[in-house]
Amino acid sequence: MIPAASFAGKRVSLFGLGGSGIATAHALIAGGAEILAWDDNPDSVAKAAAAGIATGDLRAADWSRFAAFVLSPGVPLTHPKPHWTVELARGAGVEVIGDIELFCRERIQRSPTAPFIAITGTNGKSTTTALTAHILKSAGRDTQMGGNIGRAVMTLDPPEPERHYVVECSSYQIDLAPSINPTAGILLNLTPDHLDRHGTMAHYASIKERLVAGSDTAIIGVDDSWCAQIADRLERAGRQVIRISKRLPLTDGYFADGTDLMEAVHGRYSRVAFLEGIGSLRGQHNAQNALAAVAACLKVGLELGEIQAGLESFPGLAHRMEQVGRKDHVLFINDSKATNADAAAPALSSFNRIYWIAGGLPKEGGIEPLRGFFPRIAKAYLIGEAAPAFSATLGEAVPYEISGTLAAAVEHAAHDAASDTGGEAVVLLSPACASFDQFKNFEVRGEAFRQAATAIDGVKSIGGPR
Repeated sequence: MIPAASFAGKRVSLFGLGGSGIATAHALIAGGAEILAWDDNPDSVAKAAAAGIATGDLRAADWSRFAAFVLSPGVPLTHPKPHWTVELARGAGVEVIGDIELFCRERIQRSPTAPFIAITGTNGKSTTTALTAHILKSAGRDTQMGGNIGRAVMTLDPPEPERHYVVECSSYQIDLAPSINPTAGILLNLTPDHLDRHGTMAHYASIKERLVAGSDTAIIGVDDSWCAQIADRLERAGRQVIRISKRLPLTDGYFADGTDLMEAVHGRYSRVAFLEGIGSLRGQHNAQNALAAVAACLKVGLELGEIQAGLESFPGLAHRMEQVGRKDHVLFINDSKATNADAAAPALSSFNRIYWIAGGLPKEGGIEPLRGFFPRIAKAYLIGEAAPAFSATLGEAVPYEISGTLAAAVEHAAHDAASDTGGEAVVLLSPACASFDQFKNFEVRGEAFRQAATAIDGVKSIGGPR
């Protein structure tokens, strides 16, 4: 735990008593703050009170006594309208912050030189965070990973000069962290997302920009216009900017040339790393993730050999193009996290002979946006509520069957892929759908796929994240 000593002796209000909220409350108490916490869910309030956290309805509180208000990132700050607690805090002139802000203040007070890598973007945050932390750990660095992935940030070990922090930040968390100041800040990409909470794409982008604007070095993917404009704007403002691209040769920065990761310095190119043969980092999207990780790790002092070794040993993240098993020429890939068409596209673009398991609770637009990948699909196995609609979209372009259940789809796809004589065949779960018609969540769906695949006679499990 990181005791939040920056509020020692002060009174702090807190709203949101989920896992990270309770962790933050304990950190404030450990740092010497007096807190008053609340939640709209009575069960959460009861659990917090049982854990020794002082609770009370913030509607009845004297807000003039609070030095700060700590808000859970899951609670609306601005859109569709501010939560009632936010309006009370602002009316009393009380600053509204989140747990990432607490972490930043503690780092500055305790050990301002502790290397701090913060990652954001619409897509790829979790993989880039996990990959960066893995490279650092495999190189023997004292590494703490958390934030929007894994552990709540205030449950990490306290800052020390040689302790490296790798923190995934959502837009909600950045919005509550006005002093965020990473050693290296990564902005991967921007596409419309969470607009119900941010109002407009411009506002959403401006929030993401804050993370890199406060960084010693801003590492920015420039393959979309929003991020390219941010990179240009920060550079004009005198910030140190490193551009990365998964598809465009750059004059300065880092870019992908197939599976080679290249550095460009005034138009002169050299290879700094490679992804050839690294199954956990297939595809252009993972090239972008790897480029960001390479640039950040170089920034905090790693050598190229250490970075390459970390890339090669990276196991990947569960349910994100995760290799779960192989039998002869058939590879089984769990991409259960792909809950819409856009999320399924990277996996479909990464293989040539695909036995595709798709379906579930359909999202708007279906799989029509994936039509360009249909030639890669040897056969589709459709499950769940989306099966009839998906079959209509596939039509005569792709052979398909309506398997109904995931277990039947895995069994049939494995049988058909085993008969494929065209080289490596991939049984791919990349559903392009939510899971809720048949499974509690995408993690449970992915585990069901893993179990069904590895239960097939002769399939050898591939070690990786669990």
